[in-house]
Amino acid sequence: MNKYEKTSEILKALSHPARLQIAAGLLKNECNVSEIQEKLGLPQSTTSRHLRILKDAGIIKGRREGTVICYKVINELGRKMMRLIE
Repeated sequence: MNKYEKTSEILKALSHPARLQIAAGLLKNECNVSEIQEKLGLPQSTTSRHLRILKDAGIIKGRREGTVICYKVINELGRKMMRLIE
């Protein structure tokens, strides 16, 4: 995948307001699905779907802590885009 295709994938993944909010929050703190769901007021299934899209685009990564998965932003281009938006 060339850099334009990868950039396009990241832009597509960030093109939803809830995913922008999730990415912005994860830049500041690692969080799990329950915490994100509570902050955004979204159903768990919707929150998980948004996290999956961000993960599939390579923007975030989950780290297991017991039964909980904590997510954080790992993609530098995604970080830069979020800083520009902020």
